[in-house]
Amino acid sequence: MIRLLMIGDIVGRPGRRAVKENIPELVRDEKIDLVIANGENSAGGNGITREVARELFSAGVDVITMGNHVWNKKEALDYIAKENRIIRPANYPPGTPGMGFGCFKTKTGFTVGIFNLSGRVFMPDLDCPFRCADKVLKEFREQSNIILLDFHAEATSEKAALAYYLDGRLSAVCGTHTHVQTADERILPGGTAFITDVGMTGPRDSVIGVKKDLVTNKFLTQLPVRFEVAGGLYQLNAVIIDVDAETGKAVNIKRIQNYE
Repeated sequence: MIRLLMIGDIVGRPGRRAVKENIPELVRDEKIDLVIANGENSAGGNGITREVARELFSAGVDVITMGNHVWNKKEALDYIAKENRIIRPANYPPGTPGMGFGCFKTKTGFTVGIFNLSGRVFMPDLDCPFRCADKVLKEFREQSNIILLDFHAEATSEKAALAYYLDGRLSAVCGTHTHVQTADERILPGGTAFITDVGMTGPRDSVIGVKKDLVTNKFLTQLPVRFEVAGGLYQLNAVIIDVDAETGKAVNIKRIQNYE
C-alpha cells in the first residue's frame, strides 16, 4: 500500500505557513509516501517564484502542480523549465517551458506518475484535456501504474466527466482551482479515487483567499480591483489517498481540513 497526500491550492504566505506548520506532522502521523501540492497561487496569490518553491520543498512538498496562473511571475518561465519537480498543465501547446508530467520515487522505492491538466470550460482554451490525458497515460504505461492527476478546472461537470472517462486507468483524479473543498470524495467503479475539488490552503477568513472587502467592492461596483491575499487564520485542505501498489487502484480517499 502507498499513501499519497494531495494539498489544495496554496494561497500566498498564509498557505505556505499552513504547509510548514502541518505537513511534517501529517507525513509522520499518516505515514505519507509522497506529498503533492498545487502551488499556482503560492507567491502573493498569483503564480510561483524560485524562492517560494524552495520554501515549499523545504517544508516537505515533493511535487508542485500548477494551473492557469502558472506564468504570472515572469521568472517562472525560466525557473519552471529547469525544475522537474514542478508540473505545469500538460495541455499547453508543444514548446511551452517545463514538464506536464513526471515520475517520482517515494522513500520506499515506489514510482508515482504525476500529471497536471487545465480545464477549458470558463478557462483559457488549451488543448483538449481528455485527449491529452490519453497521450500522457500512454507515456506512463512503461513506468508506473500508480498515477495521480491534478485537474485544474472551473466546471464541476468537466471534472466529473474526465474522472469517469479515465476511471480504471489511473489511481486518482483530484480537482483543484475553485478553492472550495467538495464533500464528494469517493472511489469510482474502476478503482480511481476522485474529488471534485481538494480545496484551498490559505487564509480562512477570506473570499477564496482574497481580502473580503476587495471582493465585495468588486461585486458592488463592477470596477477593476487589485486583489490582495487576506491575512489572519489559515486553513489547510487536502486529501489522503491509499493506493494498492501492485494494481494501482485506489482503495480509500479521505478529506483533510486543518485550521490554525
